[in-house]
Formats: sequence, structure tokens, C-alpha cells
Amino acid sequence: MKKSVRLGLFVINKKILIVSLAVAAATAVAAVCFTPARASSTPYSRVTVVIDAGHGGIDGGVTGVNTGVAESELNLAVAKLLQRDFSAAGFKVVMTRTTSAGLYGKASATLKKTDMQNRRRIIEGASPDLVISVHMNRCPLPSRRGAQVFYKPGDEASASFADDIQSELNGMKEAVRDCFTLAGDYYVLNVSGCPAVLVECGFLSNGDDEKLLINEEYREKLAYAIFKGAVKYLCFNGKYPAAGG
Repeated sequence: MKKSVRLGLFVINKKILIVSLAVAAATAVAAVCFTPARASSTPYSRVTVVIDAGHGGIDGGVTGVNTGVAESELNLAVAKLLQRDFSAAGFKVVMTRTTSAGLYGKASATLKKTDMQNRRRIIEGASPDLVISVHMNRCPLPSRRGAQVFYKPGDEASASFADDIQSELNGMKEAVRDCFTLAGDYYVLNVSGCPAVLVECGFLSNGDDEKLLINEEYREKLAYAIFKGAVKYLCFNGKYPAAGG
């Protein structure tokens, strides 16, 4: 059954949130609308999302082909926008990092291992319903571009979660092609029992993608597409309460 979701009005102003969410599935249409005075009172307040900004500190990840921008910087920028969108809708949000620093303490030969172990501790401690890890991609072929979502291997729920985010990313007017989801055996996706995805937001090895990704307005649209994909997944998998629930 093909799924589709349209988010109508999303206004954030001093914790005032209006979300009109219309959900359509094949021949049946169910509408959910809430207008809470405070985000903490929404049905989403029972859902915890961990947002993981990849890399950090001296581990900058990949760099932009033209500007040399560090992946870690862009990962954090997108992660913070996701935090804003999820928090405004009433979700409980846990960030693995909120600054440019890595999670490894003092730099050492084992900093990457330490960094990943600390991310695991944060994720496990949050007991999340969803995990979203934010990254930027690279490829030896400079023509390769587009946002692509990876999911926890062998996990049907994670695959469905990834599909819903990917469909929103593919639907952006800036998307030049439809990307497809892939299973990815990433450490950060395998440390909890909940649906988990890693979003490669674009290729910094491609000049056109890089130009988009360094633009704040585009990053806001990108983050909102990821957010909409998560809401779509929750709506169709019983996490979003029915009207009156």
C-alpha cells in the first residue's frame, strides 16, 4: 500500500505550534489535527528521537570540493534544525552532540572508537523510539549527487522508516534524481532496538550539492523533509495516536 502524507501548516512562534496533518492511504483518508498552546502537550511528547550529528572535533569527516567546508560543521547545522522541528512538534529530543567538539575527550589514537562508544551510551541511555544520524557523502565520481538514506540491516521497521524519509527527500524540488534507500552496517545504527537511519544529506564531492548544503535556507528545507518523513513513519506505524487518543 503506497503511503502519502501532506503537512499543511507548520508555524513556530514562541512555542506556539499549529500542525495540520492530512494522511491519505489508498482509498481511506484519516485526518489528524492538533493546535496545542504548548508543544509539550502534544501527542508526540511520548516519542523520543535521538539526533546524531556525525563526526566532530578533529574528526571533520569529508570536505567540500570547492569551499573545503567540513562535513562535521554541516552535520551539526542540519541536526540543530532537526532538533528545532522535532522539539516544536512536542517530541522529546536527545542530541549526541550540540557543539563542534567531538565526543572523544582528549585526542588519541583511539579517539574514533571512544567517540562512537560515547554516542552508543547516549543512544542507549535515551531509550529512543527513533534514531536519525546526520552525515554528508562523498564519491570518487564528482557527478554523483543527491540525499540518500541508509537503514539498519535486517530491520524491517528501519527500512520502512528510511523509505518514508527518502520519499520526502526525493520530493524536494532541488532533487535531480530519485535516490533509493540502502542497508548500511553502521555502528550508530546497531546500538539500539529502535528504528534507526543514517541520512547522507548530499555529496560534498559534487559542486552543485555542496552549493546547496552550505545554504542555510536549503538546510532548513532538508531538515524539514527529514522531519516530515519521520512523522509519516510514525503515523503509519501506530506511534501517532488516533483522534482523541
